[in-house]
Amino acid sequence: MKKSESPIIPLAWLLGVVILDQVTKGLVMAYFGLYELQPVIPDLFNLTYLTNTGAAFGMLAGAQSAWRQVFFVGVAVAAIGVMFFSYKQFRGQGRIFAHAIGLIAGGAVGNLIDRLRFGAVVDFLDFYLGAHHWPAFNVADSAITIGVGLFILGTILYPPQESEK
Repeated sequence: MKKSESPIIPLAWLLGVVILDQVTKGLVMAYFGLYELQPVIPDLFNLTYLTNTGAAFGMLAGAQSAWRQVFFVGVAVAAIGVMFFSYKQFRGQGRIFAHAIGLIAGGAVGNLIDRLRFGAVVDFLDFYLGAHHWPAFNVADSAITIGVGLFILGTILYPPQESEK
């Protein structure tokens, strides 16, 4: 049995992601007008300033504002709670889970801050090929995606062991 992991790893990721996410969003809001974009790599990548009142890819963006806010704040709080309990469950199974949980929790907190402050999430990373755009996203979204990927990788590399009877 592995020694239980210290909560330092997920807490460091959580804080690092939240800080980087909020700083980058703050810079975008300070230096860009809403919907303004700046090409960085032509035909591939722009920086832009968009807001998303919905979920991933703008889903539920048209829902009634008050209910949408309650729903998304509730989902974010539930996700953070799930990450806390997941850490307790997986902390002895490998550090990859500590990294994954910290990244996912940091991303959830970063986007929750936006929803509470602005009623929407600030997105600014815009990747595309020609006329085909991937929906704009942010540092928090990236952290969640990487964290989920690491979590899946961890379950492949370190499958749960059956308890001894």
